[in-house]
Amino acid sequence: MKVVFMGTPDFAMKSLEAIYQKGYEMIRVITNTDKPQGRGMKLTPSPVKQFALEHHLQVEQPQAVKANRELIEELKSLRPDVICVVAYGKILPKEILEIPRYGCINVHASLLPKYRGAAPIQWAVLNGDKTTGVSTMYMDEGMDTGDIILTQEVAISEEETTGELWDRLAELGAQLLVRTLEEIESGTAPRHKQGENFSMAPMLSKQMAKIDWEAKDAQQITNLVRGLNPIMGAYTYYKGKKIKFWKVKPEARMCDQEVTNGTIVKVNAKEGIVIKTKKGMLRVLEIQGENAKRMSIQDYLRGNAMQEGDTFSDGF
Repeated sequence: MKVVFMGTPDFAMKSLEAIYQKGYEMIRVITNTDKPQGRGMKLTPSPVKQFALEHHLQVEQPQAVKANRELIEELKSLRPDVICVVAYGKILPKEILEIPRYGCINVHASLLPKYRGAAPIQWAVLNGDKTTGVSTMYMDEGMDTGDIILTQEVAISEEETTGELWDRLAELGAQLLVRTLEEIESGTAPRHKQGENFSMAPMLSKQMAKIDWEAKDAQQITNLVRGLNPIMGAYTYYKGKKIKFWKVKPEARMCDQEVTNGTIVKVNAKEGIVIKTKKGMLRVLEIQGENAKRMSIQDYLRGNAMQEGDTFSDGF
């Protein structure tokens, strides 16, 4: 089976690695252009490109896809049996979708049609979901609306972060893609229409990272912290300085003090700090001060004073 692979981040690289190791004929790898990264803003190839180059696969990095006649004609000339698309980052036009013999196959990190869109892993954690999974589907012109081929469900642990779930689903998606290609090749691949009970999972915004102490309870803040780790971190302000929380734990017991939400009700060098929320209390386990490194709350308190009665705020 001749395969064209389209993908960009490490999530996609796992799928490329899996089908490469299975011996499929990789006739082309297509990924996004190199991006500036790090303090020096050095142009850095995507994980997919790095893998492809290390394994002597031919790579292309088109700036655009939709109106790229050169790319479209090249794909037609390659006559792929299938195009595998995993977190590529660009929408494919109908003309490309119709090129391969078996269609374009996408690995999507949710149990479709649960979450459609760019950030299904993040929103599963942000919403406090107990389960999620991966799906493979035949791509069509809609946003993750194609017919489902295979799905695999997994549980989300109470403390699992987006980063941790991302890594697990990358491995699971790679395995599911291999199974999907095997079933397509053998003529046993199922095809199921999606239902209409879906939610959108749009890209995350920086604005949503600020903790709203008046609107969110301890569990909701915990989900926010988990969902934004390691992407950007949830933040608040303490005495006018920006503070990020990287790991917290909700406590169901209610605060017995008449204080405003966001107030520190307990400071303990051994156990850390406990904060009153709209409902329940929040124990901070990992923190990052302004212009500082992330660290355990115990290490932070050794060099930074926090007192009971102090309040975290929205910065104003």
